[in-house]
Amino acid sequence: MIWKRGIAKLADTATEALAETLWPTRCAICDMPGAVLCERCCAELPYVDWWRACKRCGSPFGLVQCDICNPIGLSRLGIDRLPFEACASAVHFCGDTGQIVRVFKDQGEQRLAVDIALIMARIIPPEWDYEAVTYVPATLSAFRYRGYDHAELIASALADRLGVRHIPTLNRPRTRDQRKLGSKERISNLAGSFAPRDDPETARSLILVDDVLTTGATLCAASQALRQSGVEQVRCLTFARV
Repeated sequence: MIWKRGIAKLADTATEALAETLWPTRCAICDMPGAVLCERCCAELPYVDWWRACKRCGSPFGLVQCDICNPIGLSRLGIDRLPFEACASAVHFCGDTGQIVRVFKDQGEQRLAVDIALIMARIIPPEWDYEAVTYVPATLSAFRYRGYDHAELIASALADRLGVRHIPTLNRPRTRDQRKLGSKERISNLAGSFAPRDDPETARSLILVDDVLTTGATLCAASQALRQSGVEQVRCLTFARV
């Protein structure tokens, strides 16, 4: 049996080598061969300055006077207080970071989940309290179209990096694609869309992961569902922020 496993491993290695020869791994941004995200492009991403960002909602320039989690901003989301303890995003959404997201989600380069998770792990504030990592699940139609859940892949890689559990907590929402909707449409689209799984693993405090934060409506709706299920503290983390 040992020799059979050895042959199988050798065959896998040969297959990977052949695939790399025929279709070499290329950077999602500059297309240079070698890695799905090269070191130069990673270093040049437009990172959010944590020292200038709001420590509550993560707005990139909201440290002194936040433009998002003030009463007027919250009213646009139909809430009077944020349902999560804190939120942070690693990079600004722009041409390059948008390209990373598109290659990952729409072109099927699942290996980018590890690179995205490593970038996100670096910006987690040291004071954050968390026992596990969960994620905003993709809609059923998006999951069927892609064949995988992009946020779940990021959450799994992030949990591995942090050395904590990765747990699914929410059912898939049945909503329209959020990307083409305005702020008010997003809120209406997400109303009551998230519900806890029938047999979720439990944790007192969670990091809730998503790829892109646009208006915050998705994270608010998912956080509300988690709090209603008994989670005491939710902290949100995204790769990019519009």
